[in-house]
Amino acid sequence: QLRLVESGGGLVQPGGSRRLSCATSGFTYNAIGWFRQAPGKEREGLSCITRSGGTTNYADSVKGRFTISRDNAKNTVYLQMNSLKPEDTAVYYCAAKRNAGWCSGSDVAFYNYWGQGTQVTVSS
Repeated sequence: QLRLVESGGGLVQPGGSRRLSCATSGFTYNAIGWFRQAPGKEREGLSCITRSGGTTNYADSVKGRFTISRDNAKNTVYLQMNSLKPEDTAVYYCAAKRNAGWCSGSDVAFYNYWGQGTQVTVSS
C-alpha cells in the first residue's frame, strides 16, 4: 500500500518561506501533486511533478513563488514556498498517482492516494 506523509507546516509571517515535504513509502516513483484546502473552500491544485522530475507545472496563483522538486533516492517530494501571503493559509496535501507517465496539477480525481495534510498558517 502506498502511504504519503506531509510535514513542514506551521506558522509563518507574511513574506516568509516554508518548505513542505511529502514522504512516500510502499510503492514509490509516482507522479505527485500538491493541493491545498482553506476553510469553506474547495481543494485547490497547486503543482505537480512527474516520476522522473522532468516535468512540473504550477497553478497561476503560485507560479513564481512555489517550487516543486523531488529526491527519488529519499522517496520525498518537496514544495518550497516563498513570498507567502495570508491567503496561502490552508491545509496542504500531497497526492500520488501510480503508473502515470504524466501529472496533473489541478485534477483531484487524477490521484489515487492522499496524505493526511499539514497546516500552513500565514499570519503576523
